[in-house]
Amino acid sequence: TGSFVVVAGGAGGGYDAGGGGGAGGMIAGTPPSGGFSGSFTISVGGGGAGSTGGGVTGSDGSSSAGPFTSCTGGGGGGSFGSAPGSNGGSGGGGRRSAAGGTGTTGQGNAGGQATSSYGSGGGGGKGAAGGAGSAGSAAGEGGDGGLTSISGSQVKYAGGGGGGSDNPNPGGSGGGGRGQSVPSTAASANSGGGGGGGANAGSAGGSGIVILRSNLPASGYSGAPTITTDGADTIYTFTGSGAISF
Repeated sequence: TGSFVVVAGGAGGGYDAGGGGGAGGMIAGTPPSGGFSGSFTISVGGGGAGSTGGGVTGSDGSSSAGPFTSCTGGGGGGSFGSAPGSNGGSGGGGRRSAAGGTGTTGQGNAGGQATSSYGSGGGGGKGAAGGAGSAGSAAGEGGDGGLTSISGSQVKYAGGGGGGSDNPNPGGSGGGGRGQSVPSTAASANSGGGGGGGANAGSAGGSGIVILRSNLPASGYSGAPTITTDGADTIYTFTGSGAISF
């Protein structure tokens, strides 16, 4: 028996009161009949860079893959001159009255709509869509992350980045970066969170993570996973690419 969590890389936030970056897609599940049987390649996606100029959205995050599934990287936040958020695992927030990007079904949610010139939408997260901007330069918050207890305690991953505005705005609770005037902040490493949108440069999204939990130890692995135990189960946490066999 066992379980797994796969989180892709989060996207970067947008430029010039830009939208928040969308979180990387997140899938949590259990193996099919037979459990973990065989060898599996692990791929951990990187976070996307924040936009540093007009006309360019924040960079999308990269995909991650683990046993039985793969996840799409987050969609970049909209920027001045390129206003809609990009589609992804979760969508990036829109800028200057533009719509947020769409999320991928089962992996994440849409980015928030920008409803004013200087109040952009938050990036979508696993647990919720990004918040909409509003009149008066108030930006939308990043969407909440997804909760998992695979490692023995409850942790959230894949929170969206906060939209950029003239005022600070929190990112989502799953590692999303804060969107604000100067500076925005990057998402936490290995969180899959989206980067915050900024008045100037947007911030980077967080890299992804892959976690496996099994009641039988692996017969071999590569990529230097962190190995812990919880009761009779062994937990393998990959923050970089590798492989594992059971």
